Amino acid sequence: MNQTAGLAAKLRRIRALVRKESFQIVRDPSSIIIGVIMPALLILLFGFALSLDVTNVPVAVVIENPTPKAVELAAGFRLSRYFDVHYTTSMVAAERMMRDRSVDGIVRIRPDFARRLSLGDARVQVIVQGSDANRARLIEGYAQGAIAQWSARQAATGAAVAVGPVAVQSRVWFNEANDSHWFLVPGLIVMVMTLIGAFLTTMVMAREWERGTLEALFVTPARVDEILWSKTLPYFAIGMVGLALCFLAAKFMFFVPFRGSLWVLTGASMLYLLVALGIGLFISSAVKSQLVASQLTLIATFIPALMLSGFIFDLRSTPLAVQAIADVFPARYFVSLLQTVFLAGDIWPLVLPEAAILLFMVLALVAANRFVTRKKLA
Repeated sequence: MNQTAGLAAKLRRIRALVRKESFQIVRDPSSIIIGVIMPALLILLFGFALSLDVTNVPVAVVIENPTPKAVELAAGFRLSRYFDVHYTTSMVAAERMMRDRSVDGIVRIRPDFARRLSLGDARVQVIVQGSDANRARLIEGYAQGAIAQWSARQAATGAAVAVGPVAVQSRVWFNEANDSHWFLVPGLIVMVMTLIGAFLTTMVMAREWERGTLEALFVTPARVDEILWSKTLPYFAIGMVGLALCFLAAKFMFFVPFRGSLWVLTGASMLYLLVALGIGLFISSAVKSQLVASQLTLIATFIPALMLSGFIFDLRSTPLAVQAIADVFPARYFVSLLQTVFLAGDIWPLVLPEAAILLFMVLALVAANRFVTRKKLA
């Protein structure tokens, strides 16, 4: 009976503290800006402005002898959405455009193209501006794809086109549209929830430490764990609103497929949000300064979520030392989990280990916050 009464009293105290914290969030414009306006701006900024796709690449197509086959091949580049074609009949003019950075590539159709085509030895020269190695590889691949499509059309019409002994049929799994937004947009959830969970709680808690308002709570019957719950639950609710906004934007604004379970997405997001909230509470309770806490939170959460999570590039292409550093940060596991759930589905051998690591981090941060937050004045 006493245990039941004690639990009821604890819940009443937590409810009162959560209500007080919710009123404070509504009255504080900075909390609304960070919790609602900034996530919306991030969705628009990263969703529309950030893209790894290469389109409308300016290329010079050199037709040194405008035979019907050469002209037909050149027309394939103009029909492609990946190229902005500039026709010329002179290789010298094309090289001049390359040096002037008017074009990023040259497709040279040699004068003997038609004759060599009939002999089964036709060649097309592709020259790419290589200062950006990744962009150069993409342009080269797109050019080879355009030429391969033309060859396939010629073969379908029965034209004499040299074809090797093996025909390659390619298929892209999980991102058949070959759209980088499918890869990037799930990572927006990580950025938004990191911003809400870590930054908002860090700034609010550190500000209360600086102003001394936590002293008023220390003289009440409220216990440390109840105070921590009251600081966690309102921002947890804001984070879940951010999750819903990101999910709706991914589905209906960027048309990213969702092949997994909504329950798995929600559960994993709740775990990561608790981790972000725990980091924010831990840093603010440890340093008790808004300036220092904000800088530490930026280093510990937002920068790793942006650069060391796999949000922008695949971590497997980085050195082993960088991969080892990335394994320390929770965003690395959440990004991997989100990309799996969105694009591949509920692949449990991939989902469960990532979720287990996030759960372990939640438990570790609960213990750490309970240790650093003492109900006493320094």
